[in-house]
Amino acid sequence: MATNDIKTRVNEFESTIGGVTVNGKAHSLSAWFVLALRLMMGYAFAYSGFTKITAAEPFSATGYLMNAVPAESPLVGLFHWMGSTPWFADFLSVAVPWGELLIGLGLLVGALTRLAAFFGAFMMLMFYFGNWDVAHGLINGDFAYMLVFLSVAAFGAGRILGLDAIIEQYDLGGETLVEKYPKLRYVLG
Repeated sequence: MATNDIKTRVNEFESTIGGVTVNGKAHSLSAWFVLALRLMMGYAFAYSGFTKITAAEPFSATGYLMNAVPAESPLVGLFHWMGSTPWFADFLSVAVPWGELLIGLGLLVGALTRLAAFFGAFMMLMFYFGNWDVAHGLINGDFAYMLVFLSVAAFGAGRILGLDAIIEQYDLGGETLVEKYPKLRYVLG
């Protein structure tokens, strides 16, 4: 591709899934909005995790798993199993607050952003089913936040004023880290 071709394709994106191709062109301000989404979700998750970890009473997932999940949720049985299985409930009582904190910190500093966003999206998917309420349709705040996490990952938000931009370019004897280990692109960015 000639240099002029590269310059004319700035802010353009294209993807093909199942034989269907979509393409678009982002506005130059899009990077700021993607950064804002990353920082917003990072703060929300870091704050939520921090308050659970530093609360006067230790965080326990059992009450939520056993009592808060509506009977109409397609996964109510799974949530009850998790809450009634002591080792799993104990695991979640540690994993949820620390996961929220680590996801939040990863997003705030832009390090391992895609990995953090994946786990954030997974947590929001579980909250979506755990807070099941379709009175106003299938889309609610938990579902929307899951899509925000996936957008942060898809747009490589960690490269925008984040540490991932530095980590990816780390020199390993003439090759960058992601050139030598291309699979790292799935967790960085």
